[in-house]
Amino acid sequence: MINAIELQRLYKAFDDQQVLRGLDLAIEVGEILTILGGSGTGKSVLLRMMIGLFKPDAGRILVEGEDIVPLSEDTLLKVRRKVGMLFQGAALFDSLTVEENVAFPLREHTRMTAAEIRDRVGEVLALVGMAGTEDKYPAGLSGGMRKRVGLARAIALTPRIVLYDEPTTGLDPRNVDKINELITDLRAKLQVTSVVVTHDLQSAFRISDRVALLADGRIAGTGSPAEIAKSEIPQVQEFLAGHL
Repeated sequence: MINAIELQRLYKAFDDQQVLRGLDLAIEVGEILTILGGSGTGKSVLLRMMIGLFKPDAGRILVEGEDIVPLSEDTLLKVRRKVGMLFQGAALFDSLTVEENVAFPLREHTRMTAAEIRDRVGEVLALVGMAGTEDKYPAGLSGGMRKRVGLARAIALTPRIVLYDEPTTGLDPRNVDKINELITDLRAKLQVTSVVVTHDLQSAFRISDRVALLADGRIAGTGSPAEIAKSEIPQVQEFLAGHL
């Protein structure tokens, strides 16, 4: 069976800093996989590579079996329709309403009518618990609400894969719980593969089928939350000791 995403021997450097050093990772269809790691380890870089925003210096990135590294920007756009991404700060347009923010990818990438777009926006906002907020602006929303609107926009094009960049960062415990519930609910309702990047160990252990630890530019270990908790790999033990 073809994996949803497969990363093969990835290398990436920025100036003199080597971020990835021959990283390998396979993400199975339908699973929630969380990539853990400390600050500056390259977690967000890795996520952006999965949608072609960054290209590796060497290696292959297979999305549903297709290597996206050599693709042109036009061809990449077709691949990106399969992949939705929730950016760390939600990345909403401040000058647009909630409805306009969520509608943006639909207007850009589909030929849906205005009525169809409005219906789809209402549908995905309801999925993330934000029905009735269409006329609000991002400035009038809490951090948790902005994340949920960002997630509605990420799933508007019905992706098969959803990427989450630090989805719970900056949120209070109640909103952390809401976002975690959303990630698991959307996997069940939409049958999507989910890749979560975080340093939040509790969230990772709560929502994940598998956890992968990024350290020293490679995946130091992977396994179920229970397997990671019992791991004897030194880098895994060191990370857990610093975050429990």
